[in-house]
Amino acid sequence: MFKNAVNLFELFGFKIRVDPSWLLIVWTLSTAYFPVELPGLSRVDHVGLAVIAMLGLFASLILHELSHSLVARRFGLKVGGITLFVFGGVAELEQEPSSPKSEFWIAIAGPVMSFALAGLSYLALLAFSGASAPVRAVLEYLAFINLVLAVFNMIPAFPLDGGRILRAALWHYQQDVFRATRIASMLGTAFGFLLIASGVLSLVTTNLVGGFWQILIGFFVVSASRGSYRQLVIKASLRDRSVRALMTADPVTADAGVSVQALVDDIMLPRHVSFVPVVEGERLLGYVDTAVVNGIDVENRATTRLGDVLVPSGDGNTVAPDMPTDTLFEKMARNGQRKWLVASDGRLEGVISLSDLLSYLAIRQGLGILPQRGS
Repeated sequence: MFKNAVNLFELFGFKIRVDPSWLLIVWTLSTAYFPVELPGLSRVDHVGLAVIAMLGLFASLILHELSHSLVARRFGLKVGGITLFVFGGVAELEQEPSSPKSEFWIAIAGPVMSFALAGLSYLALLAFSGASAPVRAVLEYLAFINLVLAVFNMIPAFPLDGGRILRAALWHYQQDVFRATRIASMLGTAFGFLLIASGVLSLVTTNLVGGFWQILIGFFVVSASRGSYRQLVIKASLRDRSVRALMTADPVTADAGVSVQALVDDIMLPRHVSFVPVVEGERLLGYVDTAVVNGIDVENRATTRLGDVLVPSGDGNTVAPDMPTDTLFEKMARNGQRKWLVASDGRLEGVISLSDLLSYLAIRQGLGILPQRGS
């Protein structure tokens, strides 16, 4: 989701990352917030205060998402890490909660932390009542922004925390996670469009910065709410199918001693394939695709052996035939690899791609086959 995110450090075993979009927060604070709150200060002072407030917000969001992550770990769920971006933060759960109870406690943990941070910031503001105006402005901002984060996240619109709490309640009473997610996602989409409309109205009434942010957040909520339900349906539809059932068995292969030019002329072009497993006897070595071929100068392709340029078979591109396809789908989403080798005991059994999974899903959808009612 955040391909440009930068790894910063690790906390309690969770990788903390920040997306470059985070810099927009500094720009907003330095150009719109502090100039209004403290008009007598210089541009440099406004930027300095914006950086300090941004670091406070950074810590607040880390604690918010860390609360989600620690509770998720308590329920046995894996968390890939925590990423901060322009709209807040995301605790990247690698799997969905398995019960309404776990969904509720994971979701509520974040807003509880934000309410607590808002209270602490307000107490600090009272304790430093005699402090300078810049110090008070930063504390007021942190108290305000944490309160906004807590209240905003409690709105019952999926995938906000409040929407997840609503899904947990519907899931508990209806015993159907798909119906619960669909209802929560519909509310999330409606809320997102409401934010967009409100943002457009704000732009018309000259509140440019506020309107801009509302529109961006609205589009994010709409996209995330729809995407979350779609992803749940996809995973549920793939859960009962193995890689073996959807893979292309006995794919065309190439020997490690073959030249790159021969691969292009004798296999890729005639067979209309862009991904070719490379073997040595019965042993799978790896693969060569168009990206590998394009990395070799045309004049050198006739003298370059596949064994010298292939991408070795490994965990990032090879799966077992009995792996559930929903697990493979998650792996594809994490590392971006679209085509995978299927092997058992070092021997090639087939090839499977994202298009194979999507074709299967399209056929299910065309036949009107939906995931079974689940809890």
